[in-house]
Amino acid sequence: MLRRMGLLDGKVVIVTGAGRGIGRGEALECAAQGAAVVVAEFDKDAGEAVAGEITEAGGRAVAAGGDVADAAVADSLVATAVERFGALDALVNNAGILRDRTVAKLSDDDWDAVVRVHLRGHFMPTRAAVRYWREAKRPGHVVHTSSTSGLLGNFGQGNYGAAKAGIAAFSTIVAMEGARSGITSNAIAPTALTRMTLDLMPEEFRSRREASIERGEFDFFAPENVAPLVAFLCSDASSHISGKVFGVQGDSVEIFQPFTSVAEIKNHGKRWDPEDLPGRIDELFDVAGVQPGAENMMQRMRYQILAEH
Repeated sequence: MLRRMGLLDGKVVIVTGAGRGIGRGEALECAAQGAAVVVAEFDKDAGEAVAGEITEAGGRAVAAGGDVADAAVADSLVATAVERFGALDALVNNAGILRDRTVAKLSDDDWDAVVRVHLRGHFMPTRAAVRYWREAKRPGHVVHTSSTSGLLGNFGQGNYGAAKAGIAAFSTIVAMEGARSGITSNAIAPTALTRMTLDLMPEEFRSRREASIERGEFDFFAPENVAPLVAFLCSDASSHISGKVFGVQGDSVEIFQPFTSVAEIKNHGKRWDPEDLPGRIDELFDVAGVQPGAENMMQRMRYQILAEH
């Protein structure tokens, strides 16, 4: 598993939510590229299992438990990296949960839990890492996990999508603030089948996927496919890249363009009268080619879970 000279040789990386799925793949890949890894995972047993995989393969890793949305836990992750491995070079924010409901059926607890784990769970470790890098006068790399549900919106995921959209914006701002200090911040919007999503798939789809894997075909939606881009973004080879959002799945890496103004109407130097807007607002949609009503933005995805590949 380990390489003599990898992109992360001698580096130290924290990966949150690293016990399963995408996070596990990221932790293993960072280790394979030469990094010492702090395997941060709420489920202690799962985290220790991944750390064990790395050490058994000849790598360096330590498991760290706790809720990464808690400030003390987040601070302790950085302290663990420095105490056990001498420094911190990169942070991968991956921890997350799903509690899908339409807005009308969404409980206070389901909103708060998802926003806390994703958005606060990104903020706390990032703050801890950035504080360390500034005080130590070291550069660093942060990789955040957004989602197409946040970038495009997805039915029944108001809590998750709002948090993931916030993460993309947060990443951009961290990039701005860290530029002078050599701190990069990028986000990924991965598409993969994990424990959280596989059970939502129809049985026919799961059976077809299992059959293709048995035939030795490329598993396009395997969570491990996300890891190579993340390892690269944790490395100094990516130091010229910051504030960007990448789509990643299978053998594909995409880049998302942020919100951009595409059309404008003006009122000849006068304050608008609300009664004038019904006659003018459609000009924006005509010029921009934007649909005025609600639409399923997820249909614009280049790759979808249920598409044939």
